[in-house]
Amino acid sequence: MKNIQDNFSAGASDYATFRPQSPEAVFDFIYSNTRNFDTAWDCGTGNGQVASILSERFHTVYGTDISTSQLSHAAQKENIIYRTERAEATSLADSSVDLITVAQAIHWFDFDSFYMEVRRVARPGAFFAAWTYNLLKLTPAVNEVIDDFYHGTTRGYWDKERDLVDEGYSTIPFPFQEVKAPSISIVKHWNIDQVAGYLKTWSGVQHYIRKEGKDPIPDLIPQLQKVWGSQPLLEVRWPVFVRAGFVS
Repeated sequence: MKNIQDNFSAGASDYATFRPQSPEAVFDFIYSNTRNFDTAWDCGTGNGQVASILSERFHTVYGTDISTSQLSHAAQKENIIYRTERAEATSLADSSVDLITVAQAIHWFDFDSFYMEVRRVARPGAFFAAWTYNLLKLTPAVNEVIDDFYHGTTRGYWDKERDLVDEGYSTIPFPFQEVKAPSISIVKHWNIDQVAGYLKTWSGVQHYIRKEGKDPIPDLIPQLQKVWGSQPLLEVRWPVFVRAGFVS
């Protein structure tokens, strides 16, 4: 089985603060294909962003993650059960789940083992959805600075799994009865500090800090300030890529 890395425990607080929520359109699409709203499983739940939203519709939600630090920042609700478990080997019962979700995490999983686990826990007709977003977009001038930071400063500090994100999950194996998702984007209006805080949550930046012994973000902020313009807030947009389908 693939050796799963924990790239996010060290920055769990920043992750909870700066990582954007999945947009409502993702859940509208998922719910339109969900046949039973009894039990949902959110894999790689992190700080429970998705689990918290699912808890508004499902009787019970399980959120699993390998990071106890991430889970310590998770939203607590009576119908959410968090467990520190690998997505490939959970304590969920056979044929017990109506919906399986994976937000910005499936690229870290061992696909064969994970899909076996999905089939084991899924009830007949269960729906599966995995989604990701990649490089954020602002104005052309700001994009140029961030693109250089991504492709230049942090190049070589990303795990190979990042390629799957850059490809919009188009190349991941998908053994289920696929349902095409609509075009979806995450849209925020952020200041420079919020953008910088988000960039620091990148796993490539965390690897850079560990290997180089310094944080590259403080050197990036003046570059962003030069091209930001007069508006304190800019629109930030991430395209969202969804792979979804019925398990059986």
